[in-house]
Amino acid sequence: MEKNLLAQARKYEKTYGEQISPEERPVYHVSPTVGWLNDPNGFSFYNGKYHLFYQYNPYSTRWSSLHWGHLVSEDLIHWDRLPAVMAPDEEYDNAGVWSGSAVALPDGRHLLMYTGMHVSQLEDGSVDIQQTQCLAYGDGVDYEKYEGNPVIRPEILPEGSSKEDFRDPKLWWDEEEQCFYAVACSRTAHDGGAVVLFRSADAVQWEYVSTIDKSDNKHGTMWECPDFFSLDGTDVLIVSPMEMLAEGLEFHNGQNVAFLLGSYDKKQHTFHRKEIHALDHGLDFYAPQSLLAPDGRRILIAWMQSPENQHSQPHGIKWFGQMTVPRELSIKKGKLIQTPVRELKQFRKNPVAYQNIYIRERLRLPGVSGRSVDMTVAVRPAGGALYQKFTIKVAKDADCYTAVTYDPNNSVLRFDRSHSGFRYDIVATRKAHIRYQKGKIKLRLLIDRFSVEVFVNDGEQVLTATLYTPQSADGISFEATGSAIIDVKKYDLVV
Repeated sequence: MEKNLLAQARKYEKTYGEQISPEERPVYHVSPTVGWLNDPNGFSFYNGKYHLFYQYNPYSTRWSSLHWGHLVSEDLIHWDRLPAVMAPDEEYDNAGVWSGSAVALPDGRHLLMYTGMHVSQLEDGSVDIQQTQCLAYGDGVDYEKYEGNPVIRPEILPEGSSKEDFRDPKLWWDEEEQCFYAVACSRTAHDGGAVVLFRSADAVQWEYVSTIDKSDNKHGTMWECPDFFSLDGTDVLIVSPMEMLAEGLEFHNGQNVAFLLGSYDKKQHTFHRKEIHALDHGLDFYAPQSLLAPDGRRILIAWMQSPENQHSQPHGIKWFGQMTVPRELSIKKGKLIQTPVRELKQFRKNPVAYQNIYIRERLRLPGVSGRSVDMTVAVRPAGGALYQKFTIKVAKDADCYTAVTYDPNNSVLRFDRSHSGFRYDIVATRKAHIRYQKGKIKLRLLIDRFSVEVFVNDGEQVLTATLYTPQSADGISFEATGSAIIDVKKYDLVV
């Protein structure tokens, strides 16, 4: 393989990334240096900074020729772009440096673990595809692939496992046992997607330990991008199922993200699943990855894009793909709660607040507008009668808007970007069941130039979606069928 592929990528991204102005990018969401971005990788804290790598094709806004891009941050909001760290330049990763994770080592090095995608043509003309798990070591800027790669081959998987679908290792150090563990996803014809666990004393020699959980071909035929951790006394497994069938309003057809709550027996290495739910009920959310911050917070970030809609791109763009705002995770009353990282609050400017506003039909509030906004809206019935519907419209002008609508009678929240100005026939609406509170609901909307994230009832649920509405469309309006009372607090986000 060519050994100068990484140097070529670094030269290209420096030349063309600098041609993209800040005005062409999101204000406070991560975007690639240039070209294509998908899964977050190697989300970790190392040498006093947060490191975020990502699946990256610098040469095109399409998925292909996967490298690893690289950013660092001290506050999880401002991200500095560093040169790409890996390219598909070895035989074992000739078809792409796929997703993985990272840990800081005691000797001061930063360890990356990733999936190498190998494709070759056999003598009979057929194609051989194999995914293996590989290592790279670095200092936070430059990384070298381990000379003994791959370190985990599909041959050590349980019988019947696919060598073509074995990927996305999530690595961690177990302080109590003084060893490394890693989970990865695999597929079998009988069980569908599964999460498999491995153990190593040195991160080089690995043994298969157990299968943590599997889909039984019910929740998808393949799982991707696993994450496994303990949170507030509950063990949490996160996976991204592929080829799912819809289940009410909880899961939609296609690719989803699910979290499984349960308990993990460390001696037997078994996970006892108690429940499974969607992690995000919106339109654009996939492949999340978390880290444990130095202050003890579990922080998660995800690719803010639907895999099914990845080819529906605005004309003439220089980059494609964003990350969600990093989210703090917690367990409260048995629910997984997601809230924007607290660091975001320090960038709030120009507060505007309204209380006890009676609303019937449509209403605009002076000072409430913008496309880089953190806005909280609390809604409740006016008097004894329950309103029939309440709607917030954002990114609004005479032609475009995106709507968030709550139906209190059925406790359903609906996100609709049908009129967002996008010219492709993509999925535009999605609904979620909301915990009933007699017509009360609290919504926190993070609006950026190209996205909206809706946090419901202090993070009990989230709906995430990308937008490509003209930036001049910055109106925000409120309307009700029936009568409601709202409190509104809006900030501009200046990063």
